Amino acid sequence: MKKDFLAVSDYTPSELQEMIDLAVSLKKEHFAGGNKPIFKGKVLAMIFQKPSLRTRMSFDMAMRHLGGDALYLSPAEIGLGQRESIADVARVISGYVDAIMARVFDHAHVIELARWSSIPVINGLSDYNHPCQAMADALTIIEKFKTLKGLNISFIGDGNNVAVSLLHICAKLGANFTLASPEGYDMLPAAIEDGRKFAAASGSKLNFIRDPHEAVKHAHVIYTDTWTSMGQEAETEKRIKVFPPYQVNQKLVSEADKDVIVMHCLPAHRGQELTDEVADGPHSVIFPQAHNRLHAQKAVLVKLLAA
Repeated sequence: MKKDFLAVSDYTPSELQEMIDLAVSLKKEHFAGGNKPIFKGKVLAMIFQKPSLRTRMSFDMAMRHLGGDALYLSPAEIGLGQRESIADVARVISGYVDAIMARVFDHAHVIELARWSSIPVINGLSDYNHPCQAMADALTIIEKFKTLKGLNISFIGDGNNVAVSLLHICAKLGANFTLASPEGYDMLPAAIEDGRKFAAASGSKLNFIRDPHEAVKHAHVIYTDTWTSMGQEAETEKRIKVFPPYQVNQKLVSEADKDVIVMHCLPAHRGQELTDEVADGPHSVIFPQAHNRLHAQKAVLVKLLAA
């Protein structure tokens, strides 16, 4: 296994499947009486440039469930790359704890942390990707459909960091991926190029289109995310005018497979990208998906720390 967890694209399909299988067994173990305290004496440092509910709680509780501890470091405490160089921060923290989780604005920051750290670094989110979310997404889909292979997964909206990691895990594990995004909000070409390479190896079909109605035909999964991500607040007014045709509402869901599940990484802006009727409806798995962050991240931590 690699030292760090920075992108699902860094891992082979068998390594990703192994981590998902481990997440399944750790989740079962947790609900059958608790996880074994295999991280006794181990500490995870959690660096946050962006605020968080799910990332902070899921990593903190993952460490506690496994017998370890987590240390929260707020944006003001470090000032990553401002108050002190990233290289110095990485080398200092490496002497105190056993692993680092970083939730950053700039993907280059998490890459730099990993470069200079002598302990594992986990990407808790960057402007480029969100690999921890993708692991929880894959776990959630597999719990419903038993596999990703051959499923049709449609992401509706901005080709953002969440979409990048979802594309890559789908392409690695054989799911067909469709992105329906408005003009000007496409996924980065380099991310698509990587996805095409992985899809060629797994047999996945990839589709990048404009029409959300076409995108959901035969979809087993409809996935959406906020129209304006953290750090893009200046674009809010513009985006609110562009994205309404991409709202996941009851009409759109009714055009998909009858057993479709609706996913959202949260936080949701209800009434924008997702209606209440869908978020709280029978096809929604947004809360089990959020809870699966805990179990998927346990598997990542075990692979990196228990090796």
